[in-house]
Amino acid sequence: MLPYIELTTLSLGPITIYVWGTMVALGIAIGLWVAGKRAEKLGLDRKLVYDLGVWTVIAAFVGARIGHSFFYDWGTTIRDPLEFFRVWHGGFSIMGGFIAAIITAVWYLRRHQADVWCYADATIFGLPIGLGIGRIGCFLIHDHPGTASDFFLAVQYPDGVSRLDHGLLLSINGFLMALVFWWMSRRKLPVGAYLTVFAFWYGAVRLWLDFYRIADARFWGLTPAQYVAVALVAAGLWGVYKLWLKPHRVRGKMRSI
Repeated sequence: MLPYIELTTLSLGPITIYVWGTMVALGIAIGLWVAGKRAEKLGLDRKLVYDLGVWTVIAAFVGARIGHSFFYDWGTTIRDPLEFFRVWHGGFSIMGGFIAAIITAVWYLRRHQADVWCYADATIFGLPIGLGIGRIGCFLIHDHPGTASDFFLAVQYPDGVSRLDHGLLLSINGFLMALVFWWMSRRKLPVGAYLTVFAFWYGAVRLWLDFYRIADARFWGLTPAQYVAVALVAAGLWGVYKLWLKPHRVRGKMRSI
């Protein structure tokens, strides 16, 4: 079992640093840097990737807040609508963020007459490492406790119960996916491969892990994130079919990156 380590803030003299926000910001910065390097290697416009990243990050935070307020904390939102704007109280749904980011990315790339699939595939290359780093913040504040478990990665909580900690598990998941993406980058793959792998992998992991969360709202037995996860898995399977099972039907030819 792992020890319970809680770290919400750090003090540097008169300055208070919030650990969760710092780790999320660090994950965003490193993820965008990795995506930019990937775009540069592919001969794409790195600045466009950075600009796209800024727009999608902003949209993701708005979408994440909407997702949390209206699907995870509906009662509070109805009683006090202004709570939606009190973001310092916490409450963000990453799946809501994904939906908003996807919509914004498609709009932005089409507006700039860029190849949506090429740029989206290059940009998502940096997402797993960003998630791995950002989720460390979730682990350190323990905002996603799971069910009791004797799994070797379970955390010994202060109440004496060993629990799965989803911040830790999702952080590890992000780093593992980043390693697989690096391995994939050394091979010739069709455009859309990273989008496909991310959608299927992340969707499957969230669909599975959310059954072991204890503090989330549920609708007909599933968390809101699990419904989005099902859609991600379906998108991933569609990508596998289009890219590998019927490659001749993908935009006329197989293009590799």
